[in-house]
Formats: sequence, C-alpha cells, structure tokens
Amino acid sequence: MTKRDGHTPAGAVLIAGPTASGKSAAALRLAAVHDGVVVNTDSMQIYEGLRILTARPSPAEEAAAPHRLYGHVDPARGYSVADWLAEVATVLAEIRTVGRLPIFVGGTGLYFEALTKGLAAVPEIPAEVRAHWRAKAERIGAAGLHAALARRDPVMAERLRPTDTQRLTRALEVIEATGRSLADWQAAPNSAPLVAPEDALRIVLEPERAELHRRIATRFAAMIEAGAVEEAAAFVGRGLRPEMPAMRAIGVASLADVAAGRTKLATGIERGIVETRQYAKRQSTWFRGRMADWTRAETVEAAVAMVEKRPVS
Repeated sequence: MTKRDGHTPAGAVLIAGPTASGKSAAALRLAAVHDGVVVNTDSMQIYEGLRILTARPSPAEEAAAPHRLYGHVDPARGYSVADWLAEVATVLAEIRTVGRLPIFVGGTGLYFEALTKGLAAVPEIPAEVRAHWRAKAERIGAAGLHAALARRDPVMAERLRPTDTQRLTRALEVIEATGRSLADWQAAPNSAPLVAPEDALRIVLEPERAELHRRIATRFAAMIEAGAVEEAAAFVGRGLRPEMPAMRAIGVASLADVAAGRTKLATGIERGIVETRQYAKRQSTWFRGRMADWTRAETVEAAVAMVEKRPVS
C-alpha cells in the first residue's frame, strides 16, 4: 500500500457516487499510483453479459490494474448483498496479504453500508418459506408483493420501491419466518465492519447536477457507438425471468426494443438518458441521507487529491 515516493494512503479507499460521476476513473488513477486493487461495489456491474450497459471498466482498464468482482455472476442466479459481502471478505484478505491498497468503487449505497457497518444477523429462512414467496412473486408480481407487505409490514413497505421484486420478496420471507420486520433485524447490533471507518478514506464523488447530466448524455452516446443496442438484444435473448435484477439494468429494455424494431433509436436513447438521470437522483438521495458523514468531492481530481493528502500511520 505504498506510493512510489513512500507516502502511505488510508488502509482502504471507498469511492461512492452516482452513475457517470467519474468514480472508475478516480479508482484507476489511484490504483496506478498506490499499487491498488479496484473492487467492484456496484450491484449491476457484477453481472456477466452487461459490460457496456453497466459501464464496467473496459478490458484495457482492467489490464491497467487488478479489478475484482466484475462481471463474474450469471444473471440467471439470485445474488444478494450478503453474497457480495462474503466474496469481499475473501478478496479483502487476499489484497491485504500481498500488501496492496483496496479501492472500493461503485454506486450501490447498500453495498457500502454493508461493507462499513456489517449486515443484520437475520436467521436462516426455511426453504419452504423461500419457495412459497418466490412462487408467489411470479404469480402476483411486484405490485402484489408490495400490497402484501404493506398489510404485514408497513414499515418495510414504506422503505422499499414498489417495483423492487427481489427486496419485497426478501422482506416478506423474513416476517413470515421470524415474525419480526426486517427493519427490526436491521436495527439490531450486527457484525463488525470489514473495513474499519477510522482506517478508510470514504469519498462521495458528486459532480454539479448540470455537469452530471452532460456526462450521462455523453456516456450513453458512447455506449451506443460501442454496441449497446446489440448487447441489450443479446441479453434479452437469453430468456431470463423478467424479475431477475439484471433485467432491470438501465437500457436493457429500451435498447432491446430498438433492436427489435419496436422503437426508433432516438427514442431509445432518450428513454435511456432519462432513466439514467432518475437513477442518479435516487443514488444521490441515498448518499445524502445515509452517507452524510462521508467526504464530498466534485471532480475526479479533487477525489484523488484527498487521498494524496491523507497518510495513515
């Protein structure tokens, strides 16, 4: 974890931020200077088959510095924050064994929260309960699940998006199996953090809104040039169940419609840009509400400079 001039940065660097904010560029620059390993902290970039649409690092960028937990999950597989945290524990141990700097980068606030605070120790859910709610999810869809949750656990129903099938199902499983709201379990004391806050530099990279919107539009155009329409068509062609999280990746539905001739390209692009802006707004709301004590940076240069200024003994 030592820079070439002998400067040693924090024991870990965490870079969160809305989509298109420049997080990956900042992480790559820091990895090159500090012998770092970039660890994916984004719930969509874990999936295989969506390199372009989820803005995963390019093969050239991955070759410039070690990258872990990118594009390694079959999108047909159920994958949770607990699965990611278990993998991170192994990856983090490996990085520290070889004396490199772990650089966690992504836009999923829940992953960062699990990394720094641990997860609630919810008991194992019986297989029959899990099977019941998964089957019901296929029958009644997200709207039906949200209505059921509102009746049984209004606190969690208020917290979750009515379209988030995976988390709605999880909340219903927990209250069914334990008789307690998932909110109660989450409020209980939990496991120790993998990264101690006092030994980690935590940054939210948050450009000014007009600049972020410009970057989103520019990046979406670049995605189209790189083959995003073809990627979306191939991904939809795999026949995944529509409730799988990867199917909600921005651009999958709109650009698959373009590829099938149901939508004009200009319409697909406009829809993708609007969806991306909406997603960035939701991310920023999470960061402001749940990560208010993190250091803010407006530019990639400012984020990198913050690491340079913070040696840790």
